[in-house]
Parts: sequence; structure tokens; C-alpha cells
Amino acid sequence: MSVLGASTSHILYPPLHQHHFLTNAKRCSFLSTDFGDHRRRELRIKAEAGFWPDLSRPASVEMESIDDSDQLDRILIHAQHLSQPILIDWMATWCRKCIYLKPKLEKLAADYVTKAKFYYVDVNKVPQSLVKRGNISKMPTIQLWKDGEMKAEVIGGHKAWLVIEEVREMIQKFAS
Repeated sequence: MSVLGASTSHILYPPLHQHHFLTNAKRCSFLSTDFGDHRRRELRIKAEAGFWPDLSRPASVEMESIDDSDQLDRILIHAQHLSQPILIDWMATWCRKCIYLKPKLEKLAADYVTKAKFYYVDVNKVPQSLVKRGNISKMPTIQLWKDGEMKAEVIGGHKAWLVIEEVREMIQKFAS
């Protein structure tokens, strides 16, 4: 008899279990014959608590750059027609905090994709008249503009998660 005889095939190839996914708008259950009641309950709790990602919206939205004052004017006019605020991240490529904050702002942009539009300005690549227009003295600075004027700003010299929370509050205050 061979080493891989018929009597030991179950060791090399364990029996497959049927898995069933039951889903509706608020609940997802995972049932299997190889999990106990505790594991099923744990998976159900995670699903109800929003453990599974929401695939109906993007995970992040890439911010567009603003390169000059004319482009900023066009963006502000368009946002005014939509009655929508815009957020501008004033940053520099040499600024470590700016570089660290940008992907976090892009994730935040996904949360507000229908309520606000996010942009960035690299202060070293634009005319200084644009930087003066934003009245920028420190970086990163995140400004919220609505109705053609700057309404609020966050100067991001502290922890990134605190900056993101302040930006979130700013959006909720001004987004309709």
C-alpha cells in the first residue's frame, strides 16, 4: 500500500465545508459547519458594527492641484454655482507634515465627496501672488472657501489625527 493511500487522503485533503453568506442592507451573517456559535456571533457583531468596508464610495479621492490665481477663480466660481465649499491644502514638498497629511486628507475627501471638493497648492510651484492671496504664513494650512471667500482655516502644525478632526468639524459647519 502506498504512503498516500486512500485511507489517509482525508489528512492531506480535509473535507470542504459549505459557507453561506446572507446579506441585507444592515446585516451580514457568515454560517459554517466548522465554526462554533461564539465565532458566528463575533462575525455577526463585526458586520453590524460596520467592520466590512463600504464599497459604494471610494476609499480616497485624489486632490487636484491649483497652479495659479486664474484657476483658483474658476474653481471658486464653479463651487459658488454648486453652493459647495472647497478645501485647499497649502503645502510644500519639503514639508514633512504636509506630505504626511495629504493622504489623510484624500481619505477624508472620500467621506465628503458629494459635499465638498478638495484641492492642494504647492507653494513652491505657484506664483507668490497666489500664496499672498491665501494669506499663508505657515504650512500645512487647510482652508475652507465658500461663496468666493475664505471662511475658516486649520494650521496643521500638530498631530495629523487632530488636524483631520478639526477639518472634519470645519466641513460640517459650512457644508450644506
